[in-house]
Amino acid sequence: MPAGPTTTAAVPLPGAVSFREAVRVWTRIGLLSFGGPAGQVALMHRELIEKRHWVDEAQFLHALNYCMLLPGPEAQQLAIYIGWLMHRTRGGLAAGILFVLPGFFAILALSLLYAGFSDRPPVAALFFGLKAAVLAIVVEAVIRIGRKTLRNRLLLAIAALAFAAIFLFGVPFPLIVLGAGLAGLIGSRLMPHAFAAPALRSDEAGNRTVFDGMQARGELGHARPSLARALRVLLTCVTLWAAPLIALAALFGRRSVFVEEGVFFSKAAMVTFGGAYAVLAYIAQSAVETYGWLQPGEMVDGLGLAETTPGPLIMVVQFVGFLGASRAPGDLSPMLAGVLGSLITVWVTFVPCFLWIFLGAPYVEALRGSRVLHAALSAITAAVVGVVLNLSVWFGLHVLFREVTEVRLGLVHLLVPRWPTVDLAAAALAGAAMVAMLRFKLSPPPVLAASALLGALYTLLLP
Repeated sequence: MPAGPTTTAAVPLPGAVSFREAVRVWTRIGLLSFGGPAGQVALMHRELIEKRHWVDEAQFLHALNYCMLLPGPEAQQLAIYIGWLMHRTRGGLAAGILFVLPGFFAILALSLLYAGFSDRPPVAALFFGLKAAVLAIVVEAVIRIGRKTLRNRLLLAIAALAFAAIFLFGVPFPLIVLGAGLAGLIGSRLMPHAFAAPALRSDEAGNRTVFDGMQARGELGHARPSLARALRVLLTCVTLWAAPLIALAALFGRRSVFVEEGVFFSKAAMVTFGGAYAVLAYIAQSAVETYGWLQPGEMVDGLGLAETTPGPLIMVVQFVGFLGASRAPGDLSPMLAGVLGSLITVWVTFVPCFLWIFLGAPYVEALRGSRVLHAALSAITAAVVGVVLNLSVWFGLHVLFREVTEVRLGLVHLLVPRWPTVDLAAAALAGAAMVAMLRFKLSPPPVLAASALLGALYTLLLP
């Protein structure tokens, strides 16, 4: 682990944080974790560094950089990492579970409402406006990520190739991630200047943190690498990950929707580099076109629900799992099947997050300053921009047009809208939402709320 500042008599070291106090802090963060990963990381920075001095800036950024190397929601993994530093395994479990628990219950309630009443005019009217706002949010994400990521022409070319691969040829997202990573590894040798790593900032020596006190008192034994411990963590997490799938296969059969969802979202959990927006293209492609669990417009509705609730945006998979299972319930009632599908989807999506941290955090120091690893991550992040651009085009076509057809020309397949079916009201709402976010810098929650209200008024009041 990074060494803390030198202890001085003039600056006393803080005492340890009680586990009860930590649970209270993680509960607060979980309830307030709106705004996507940027807002969630900013919230933790304010709560853990500025207000409570648990860790310093350099430690926080080092942990965040490690989490960005991993598949899965980096903000939740950062919470697990710091919770683990403070209180070992129970601290990581508390931080990670409390980070997603409020969003889980919110999405479950909204999924039940959607499945039961989405055909009612008032509910349909609200979602009409939400879809337009979601399109604006995804476009803003493309611009925001692109500005930070595409620092030179090589990275821009990787983004363009990733967009063409998924939009024109339907290349699966995992292959795009693998190809981009290999390009980064090769590029680090041939053109290292194109993948230069930014320097980490560190705090001045004299700012004492809880972590410094733990280090001075020798309370960080759990942070030292241990092969025996790593094997125990790996065996435990893999068992927990697989056990529900085995049980569901025994109860409902290997071809049941519950097992299909568990296997699919287990695969997705392994390739969710770049955050929810990137993996949504992969999930939408499979959930809509391959499995038929939901319709394109419903996928947009799900992202709207995830945007308006606390927790990681990847919680949208819970909505997908609910709808898919409720529509193929077998001998169960649709709502009970939806709840079961929701549970297995969330389980296989988030259990790996704990594995990556508990297994890799003790070895994270080996990653500091690795140019090759940074190059691979830079290339993957550039490819993510192209994938998110594909997502915005996919959403845009299904939000702005009532009819979209797929045309195949050899290996190329295109989504072509029928221009007479353009929805001018949806276009106007999406345009207004984009102006609100890009020009006036409004955050997603008020934009979503305003769009839902305007969409409802338009749908219900005008003929």
